[in-house]
Amino acid sequence: MRPLSPSAMTLLAAFLAMSLMAGEARAHAFLDHAEPRVGNKVASAPREVTLWFNQKLEAAFSSIAVTGPSGQRVDAGKARVSGNQVSVSLKPGGVGTYHVNWHVLSADTHTTDGSFTFEVGP
Repeated sequence: MRPLSPSAMTLLAAFLAMSLMAGEARAHAFLDHAEPRVGNKVASAPREVTLWFNQKLEAAFSSIAVTGPSGQRVDAGKARVSGNQVSVSLKPGGVGTYHVNWHVLSADTHTTDGSFTFEVGP
């Protein structure tokens, strides 16, 4: 068996590095979609916010905080996790911009967080 040429070694090293980086990129729970939808406008204040992720979540370390147009928290109670979904009930709110902040731990022990807004109004 012949030893690899320097250019083949470089190509192999690059391939291995990209493979490892691609595996790491998939190792986090990323937001897939939400209800109400990210950036959407809805006619009336929702009763809950639900987020779906691309991986299963750990309930004890996943949360959602929602603030209403007045800047006050409107989430009611602890977030509920089921598989790759997390939901939180909301107190009645008014017209305006709502801010959703989330923090989740995926089953593979990686944390991610993020935020988005949605609008309530006619």
